[in-house]
Formats: sequence, structure tokens, C-alpha cells
Amino acid sequence: MNKMLTGAVATAISVSFVAEASATEWNVSVWGKRRAFTEHVEKLAELVSEKTNGEFTMNVSYGGLSKNRENLDGISIGAFEMAQFCAGYHPDKNRLITVLELPFLGVSNLDEEVAVSHAVYAHPAVQEEMAQWNAKLLMTSPMPQYNIVGTGDPRDELGEFEGMRVRATGGLGKAFEAVGAVPTSVTATEAYQAMESGVVDTVAFAQHAHLSFGTINQADWWTANLNPGTVNCPVVVNIDAYDSLTDAEREALDSSVEEAIAHYLANYGELLKKWDAVLEEKGVTKVEISDAELDAFRATAADPIRAAWIADIEEQGLPGQELYDLVESTLADAKGTN
Repeated sequence: MNKMLTGAVATAISVSFVAEASATEWNVSVWGKRRAFTEHVEKLAELVSEKTNGEFTMNVSYGGLSKNRENLDGISIGAFEMAQFCAGYHPDKNRLITVLELPFLGVSNLDEEVAVSHAVYAHPAVQEEMAQWNAKLLMTSPMPQYNIVGTGDPRDELGEFEGMRVRATGGLGKAFEAVGAVPTSVTATEAYQAMESGVVDTVAFAQHAHLSFGTINQADWWTANLNPGTVNCPVVVNIDAYDSLTDAEREALDSSVEEAIAHYLANYGELLKKWDAVLEEKGVTKVEISDAELDAFRATAADPIRAAWIADIEEQGLPGQELYDLVESTLADAKGTN
């Protein structure tokens, strides 16, 4: 009898270990705190867990696994299975997706941003470049056009941008530099301190980031319509981890991307509806840039920076013109269906 009981207990323990071993748990590295920028990651984790009855779970860590500038490095060595990063943090590591950070691309809403981002992510040359970091592009983190908050008197003419110290990365930084500003690429989490200490006069962010990182609390004014461009921040997964998923787990992950993005867009839409009330509550002046000044900004920043980017990428033997044309054609299609 005792032998039978012992055998039954051993079998139960064995089954328990097998059940535990079969569960898949991923660590996900993001930064800051939960906000509109991370809602698709949170939704993805929720959907994947639901579809696999809790057998595939994701632990989303806000800064506990890596610094934001080091997330792609962490993915490359398998320190965690999924991460979010922004192209402007290390453009030398993700040269091709920086096409999406060129100024004045003409993207007018988040749906269009998703369309052009995912078209670029699907390009074989882009996938090959990211594979060098053992990274598979999963989805974008679509953000509206950046605008700047600043201290002191409002700046509504290009001449007033001369010498302006602005937190701006990637193509946005180059755009501001073209009109005489002095860009600095401090990370999002460092932006408030940079503004508070006077290291920068202005900060370029999307609305959610001005709220999340507190720069709106330092602001005297905000440009409502400068719209020079945005940054591109993909969510990537470690290729080895992705390949090791079961077919069912992989299907649960892949099939959840579209719904996670839809959730993100709906959530961000609600935030944008409240933005004017936030400005009023905090006493921030809304600055409208004239059409003439905007045209001058585009003429100075858009064409030269785009041409320089294409030439630089082509010189490296990569399809710069092809990727820019892909953005243009995808955007035209997206605008035609809106």
C-alpha cells in the first residue's frame, strides 16, 4: 500500500513539474511608468495570457531590467525576451528605421503612423538589420507629431529658435539644428531634470510624455501646430525566444498585435481629447505658428535632411531611397483610405 502511495505521489509531483516546465514566462523591458506609450504592451500581455489560459505570461518591467538606451543590447544577448526602444537613442544600431524619424514626412494621425511604421518594419533589409541584434520587430508605438513646451516668452518665429536649447532626438534634433537651435538627446526620463536645471529651454515630446515625465509642469507655453515629426519606438522580441515558442504560443502572440494596437489608439485618442483642458489647468499658453513660418521651417529642414539621410544610407550599401519611397507610397495609400 505504501509503495502504491509513494508511486502516486511521485507521479503527481512529476506531472506538476512538467506543468511548470511547460509554462512560458517572458520578461519585458520598458521604462518610466505605465502610460499611453506602453498600453499596447500591457494589452498584449493580457491577451496572450488569456489566449493560452495563463500558460504564456509576460512580466512588464518599468526600468527594472535595463536602461532605455540599453534595451536593444539586452535583447541581443537574451537578457530579456521583449523590449521597447526608440530609434533616436542609437541610430547607428538601427539605421534603416530612422527613415521614420525624418522631419515633415506628412503623417497626420496615429493610424497613418502605424501604417508607415509596419510597412518599413516588414521590409527585408530592415528585418535583416534588426536580426543582427537578435531582434524581431513586433509592433510600433505610434505617437502623434511632437511639439515643444518651453519656459520664458513664447517662441513663435524661426528667428527665435536661434540658440534655443531643445531636448530632441534623431531627425527632430537635426530639424531644430537646421534652424539654429541646439539639440540635446537626453532620454525621456532625464528631460524634466534637464528642463528644471536649465540645461534645456524646451522639450520636444508627444502629449503623453509631457504629462508622464512632468515637463508640462515646467512649461510656460506649448506649440500647438509646429508638428515637425515624431520619433519611432518599436517593440521587439528576442528571435531565439520567439523561435522557441510553441505554435500555439506564437499564434497567440502574433494574433494579438492588431488588437493591442487598436487598444493603444483608442486610449491615446481619449488622452488627446483632454489635452486642451490640461493646458488650461496648468496655465500653459498655446502658441500657434504662422503658415509662413511653418513653410520656412519645412524648406530649411525637410528637403536637405531627407536628401542627406538617403545619401548616407545609400553610401552604406543600404536601400535609403527605396525605404523613403515606401514611406511615401504607404502614406499615400493610408490617406486615400481615411
